Amino acid sequence: MIILKVMALCFVTCMMLASAEVNAKDRADQLRAIERARLRSLVDADMSIARRLHADDFELINPVGGTMSKEQYLRRIASGELDYLEWEPVEIRVKLYGDSAVIRYQAHLRVSVKGSAGRPVTFWHTDLYEKRNGQWQIVWAHATEVQQR
Repeated sequence: MIILKVMALCFVTCMMLASAEVNAKDRADQLRAIERARLRSLVDADMSIARRLHADDFELINPVGGTMSKEQYLRRIASGELDYLEWEPVEIRVKLYGDSAVIRYQAHLRVSVKGSAGRPVTFWHTDLYEKRNGQWQIVWAHATEVQQR
């Protein structure tokens, strides 16, 4: 009888662990999809989606070390001063921490600043997401240019 109880406990524990792994994978996949939707909104200058996916206290640290608030960043995109012509992420890695998550990936971009032709660049991106009122939003973003040698 004790052996059956131990086996049942092991089975339940294994099922709980497997369920947690599936749940974590689903949440990670959801975050990847949200990040891709956010990138599309920035390329398309779709401000309604971009505003929803960026937290009010969002802050970007750009590749040259400057910071921008949500309003500064989205205003530059809406005006065309900052125009993402292409933004293609490679593998998006996700680390989950309860209602927070950190994502990291490289992306190939072509971006026009103040009407420039737009040169192709590769950046590392590290972003912090938080789940607020049931919705994932980006809170912090940091981009570092990969120097081509």
